[in-house]
Amino acid sequence: MAMNVALRRPMSVEEFLAWEERQELRHEFDGIQPVAMVGGTSAHSLIAGNVEAALRGRLRDGCRVYRSDMKLRLAVSIRYPDVMVVCTPVAPRATSVTDPVVVFEVISESTGLTDRIIKAREYRDAPSIARYVIVEQSGIGATVFERPDWRGQPLEGPEARLAMPEIGVELTLGDFYADIDFAAAEEPDA
Repeated sequence: MAMNVALRRPMSVEEFLAWEERQELRHEFDGIQPVAMVGGTSAHSLIAGNVEAALRGRLRDGCRVYRSDMKLRLAVSIRYPDVMVVCTPVAPRATSVTDPVVVFEVISESTGLTDRIIKAREYRDAPSIARYVIVEQSGIGATVFERPDWRGQPLEGPEARLAMPEIGVELTLGDFYADIDFAAAEEPDA
């Protein structure tokens, strides 16, 4: 019995970018194919907004903070980090950057494997990224990867300090969790 199996070649980054321009929804590109972006939770949105707000007022020397509508173009993939800090000029009409200094991902059950393993490897391989922060949304905690060793270091609790000397900012994890009621997290959606 013969099987008809269509073998498709992987997309290139350029093919993906042209394809995505025609899509209604956003997609990341894992180096082979598009990956649909799923909707987030209230906690995810609040935490990402809190990270952005905490950084925005403290950045120096032309550094800017971007949320998840700005693409990060890596060697073989395209990502939409929840928050990233870029310290080089970005054209007003740009839709992607290539050289962030700090990247934040707010982790969820559906993105955990990708954020902790695949993106950690991709961000490690991007020379401009000095620090990658995985922020938990089910409790106050983070895992921080930093150069030169790039090993995940845990931070836990609202008073834990996240020093980012590469952008001249130090925050506490509590800054990321304003307006988050973890006790209400167990209640069903209204």
